[in-house]
Amino acid sequence: MSIVSRPQRVWSLFFCLFAIFAASTAGAQATSGNPTLDKHLSRLDIAVSGIGSFTKDVSGTNYQGVTLDQQAGSTLGALVTVRYTKSAYVGGEFNYTYARYTQNFSNTTNAQVPNQYFAGGVQNNASEYSLGYVIHPNREFLGAKPFIAVGAGSTAFRPTPLGGQSLNSQARMTYYYSVGVEKELTPHFGLRAQFRQAFFKAPDFGQNFLTIQQQTWTIEPGFGFVIHF
Repeated sequence: MSIVSRPQRVWSLFFCLFAIFAASTAGAQATSGNPTLDKHLSRLDIAVSGIGSFTKDVSGTNYQGVTLDQQAGSTLGALVTVRYTKSAYVGGEFNYTYARYTQNFSNTTNAQVPNQYFAGGVQNNASEYSLGYVIHPNREFLGAKPFIAVGAGSTAFRPTPLGGQSLNSQARMTYYYSVGVEKELTPHFGLRAQFRQAFFKAPDFGQNFLTIQQQTWTIEPGFGFVIHF
């Protein structure tokens, strides 16, 4: 039996979401027989964006008294956002992000332990699942509508089968904010650009010698398209 890789599954999911929402939009336009349903659909949109993923390096001391430096690789990923906007200052959203990168753990202060804990680092798939509050100020910036969002959720760090060093998956509480602009090209299609920052505790994959209890953050600039109902 063939095995489909996680990135392929993610992009397949994005494509299916796009197709479903596009078809639903067309169906809503064609039938438009339920005023209540039409009102709620008009408040709904889905956005798919490509994002950069740039995580702050951190350093701390583990239970052995060894100072560890933790470095996360920079990469590209994806962000899917489903948003419901009731009014300019009342809105909510669900976010899913995906990125694959390598966590490197090393020390330079104690010669009694290996300088590099895992040769080649720990490759992981990082996926955020979060809910947020969104506002859309009643103004425009160069013809685009701004928005601000804040929220919280969880980021799952899942070591990959080949590059994950057989370590355990782990979830970290995550807080985020994002600011951006959206430009409508048609009543049901637009472009979205945003700057996003997520805060969480650096993962240790359940290994006490990797635990340094340090907070870090990831910057995620993004650009993509939006489908409005």
